[in-house]
Amino acid sequence: MDVVTGLSKAADQANPSIKESRRWIEGYERVAELAARCPGHRLIYTGDRESDFYDLLKRAQALDYPADLLIRAQHNRALGDDLKLWDAIEQQQALTRITFTKPRKQGEKARKVVQEIKVLRYTLRPKSKHPMLLTLVQAKEINPPAGKSPLIWRLVTNRCVETADAACELIDWYRARWEIEMFFDVLKVGCRVEKLQLDTKERIEKALALYIMVAWRIMFLMRLGRTCPELPAELVFDPLEWKVSFRLGKKALPDGIPTLNQVIRNLAELGGFLGRKCDGEPGAKSIWLGYSRVLDCIYGIQMASELGEGLICV
Repeated sequence: MDVVTGLSKAADQANPSIKESRRWIEGYERVAELAARCPGHRLIYTGDRESDFYDLLKRAQALDYPADLLIRAQHNRALGDDLKLWDAIEQQQALTRITFTKPRKQGEKARKVVQEIKVLRYTLRPKSKHPMLLTLVQAKEINPPAGKSPLIWRLVTNRCVETADAACELIDWYRARWEIEMFFDVLKVGCRVEKLQLDTKERIEKALALYIMVAWRIMFLMRLGRTCPELPAELVFDPLEWKVSFRLGKKALPDGIPTLNQVIRNLAELGGFLGRKCDGEPGAKSIWLGYSRVLDCIYGIQMASELGEGLICV
């Protein structure tokens, strides 16, 4: 969402005067402004394949890289002498390997992925344009399952990557981008911020500040439930919240304080999570849908109390 105008991305696409590429450049410029106010920190601007275009690289170079770039490469650019970028990176020696579990997605089970890491420092020389020195970091899956294409990430950065640890750090930064994508999915789909009908910039900013906290809390619950499942639920939830989560799911209240994972699974089941062995841990969407049901119920309890009906026991 464009905070200044209040227009959605779809609305911008209908306006031929606004180019998607301009969004990426403006985003980098805003990060550069923030970097000027944080001289003790090094910021990094991460983008998907849509951001792999020369004008963004050129703008970052012109500003002298106040923030680092880390962009998923889309274009197999020519390097001269009939050599292209993908072929050049394949000729490099592998620095190391990394192993992680790729989460399941619709129609595909979770699986272990082993990737080989290679790095190439190269000079991009577009015709009639200024050359620039860049680094390509490639993480390519070795021995993928039969019938599956190898998982490959090719990342372009202005940083000089001299060690395996430095290359792995960049890959970890890129992988963190999926967490950011999930956060904005909660913000846009769960909180529906693009549906706001507010007529001033100030009102939009205040609404976004509130919804950002809501989206953060959903993400926080999801991650905390996975990393610290045995924490007592009362550290995160109000007693009425966790009790309602049990009763809405037609479950008996526990004798003591339930664990955090128990309550989060209650919320997720209210949001459509089936809880089968193959389903893994709940995701953000089922948690926010279930939590909304719980909060609506609590609001009803409070309204009934205010109307003199008495507090409904849960």
